[in-house]
Amino acid sequence: LSVASVEDPVIMSKIRQNLREKHARHIADLRAYYDSEIHSLKEQLESSHKTAPSEDLKKINQNLADRCDQLDAALNEASARIKALENKNNMLEKQVADWRERFCAVSNTSKVLQERVEEMRTNNKEKDNTISRLKSRLKDLEEAFEKAYKLSDNKNTRLKEENKMFQNLLGEYESLGKEHERVKDTLNATENKLLDANTQISDLKRTISKLEAQLKQVEHENMLKLRH
Repeated sequence: LSVASVEDPVIMSKIRQNLREKHARHIADLRAYYDSEIHSLKEQLESSHKTAPSEDLKKINQNLADRCDQLDAALNEASARIKALENKNNMLEKQVADWRERFCAVSNTSKVLQERVEEMRTNNKEKDNTISRLKSRLKDLEEAFEKAYKLSDNKNTRLKEENKMFQNLLGEYESLGKEHERVKDTLNATENKLLDANTQISDLKRTISKLEAQLKQVEHENMLKLRH
């Protein structure tokens, strides 16, 4: 079974139905075989009653009775073994279903984290562009401030206003820089979570593969026992 087959409930349902049908056919074949053996032994017993002496009849009757007991015991043992294998199959199927649900949950979480990372990268890129524009504007203001300072010392009022604008812009730049660092830290943390989710997905895939191998082994043991 592949991982895609494990994720498909229709395929798993068909597999379980095929296993049940195979078990039912094997049990029916075994019962038919043992019933035929018992019927043949009864016919031999009736035939021997007609031809054999009394002592021989007792021996033959005892031998046939022992053979019938052996066949009954073998049939009961085979039925018990088949029942145990069916129970083990059911348990493994439940485990596979549980791991498949966990795998789907982790996959969904991974998708959500991936989308969030992409969104944060987009926002981070926009903030980078904003910071670049602010740097350019800051540089222009610095140049204008220097020119104004060189041109005249009498324009103190204008210089104060430009200095105030410069300080405000510098504060805005520092605030955006801090926000940018926080976004980067959040992005790194989210990427780490995404890496952990991918690692967990890999572990779940390996576990599902092990469960599938156990299921195949049980089926193989079941077939060998039924053939025996």
